[in-house]
Amino acid sequence: MAQSRRARAHRVQVLKNWLDQRIDLAGMRQFVEHKVVPVHRHTVWYYFGGMTLFLFIVQVLTGILLLLYYQPSAEQAFESVQFIMTQVEFGWLIRSIHGWSANLLIATMMIHLFSVYFTRAYRKPRELTWISGVLLLGIMLLFGFSGYLLPWNELSYFATKVGTDLVAQLPVIGPTVGRILRGGDEVTGATLSRFYGIHVALLPLLTTGILGVHVFLVQKQGMSAPLDIERGGRPVRTMPFFPNFLLRDLVGWLSALAVLAALAAYSPWDLGSKADPFAAAPAGIQPEWYFVFMFQTLKYIPAKIVWIDGEILGVVVFSLVGLWLWLVPFLDHKAARGEDSPLFFWIGVSALAYILIFSILGYVAPGGK
Repeated sequence: MAQSRRARAHRVQVLKNWLDQRIDLAGMRQFVEHKVVPVHRHTVWYYFGGMTLFLFIVQVLTGILLLLYYQPSAEQAFESVQFIMTQVEFGWLIRSIHGWSANLLIATMMIHLFSVYFTRAYRKPRELTWISGVLLLGIMLLFGFSGYLLPWNELSYFATKVGTDLVAQLPVIGPTVGRILRGGDEVTGATLSRFYGIHVALLPLLTTGILGVHVFLVQKQGMSAPLDIERGGRPVRTMPFFPNFLLRDLVGWLSALAVLAALAAYSPWDLGSKADPFAAAPAGIQPEWYFVFMFQTLKYIPAKIVWIDGEILGVVVFSLVGLWLWLVPFLDHKAARGEDSPLFFWIGVSALAYILIFSILGYVAPGGK
């Protein structure tokens, strides 16, 4: 028996040596052993990045399973989703997990973004980390928008019609972008095919590249401590990444999994009725919750502001806000110098309050112009 154990240990060592010569296991092990994570009162916010990554992995795995049965055509899309939910073993659960994990992913990503914003973790030298993170948030929103149409049900059809109409109203590029997205002037089967391609090919390709850059930058630069702690003059308390932080991160993953499992089991994702392009739009139609605050804002904007169409102005303003968010590290000069920036703090508080208030209004007072 002792000889058998020695033989197994020898084989393991031979494999480790073989891998070490090719991918530098010793260097990776040394990096992990020396990597530390700051410990302070805001450390809890670090775990939302890992939870977001976990939910993205869930999205990929469940999406692959759904692709085995999904048919991307106006004639078969609804029926194929219906088949998944009624005939495929645990198909209803896989679809529910896919739907709920998409929503939880965007929720954790927004929490992660605001926590990074308020702790000024975008300051030098982490500007590229922030830029890649904001790009990933934009891609996740596009994932939600493109995937919403794929079941080809009544709600998704008319919500996509409203969304693409708004995109088409952008100055100069809007009409062209709208036709490219829809494959014509209206939402049809061609739109479904294009959204399918965007959802399962283009966006995953972009996500893989940008996510790889983002994770690399986070590992390379480490996690930032808040400004007030760094200015304290005392060394920042830390804990080892492995196993201390990693185990805590896994607790976050398990918490996300528990919430996801409960939502998928007790509130399965509904399918609704098949889309009918010739039917009237249902009353009170709304986009997914993460677009509701923008949708509700457009309802309150007058039809005309001087000579400018109100909806066009609203879309342009939201686009400029997105650009401002992307450029925050280069606009917040005080944070770059290690100083407090009250203006950017209150802009963040106002933005968060605005999103919450208008999202609530979108559900309790959905009426508008």
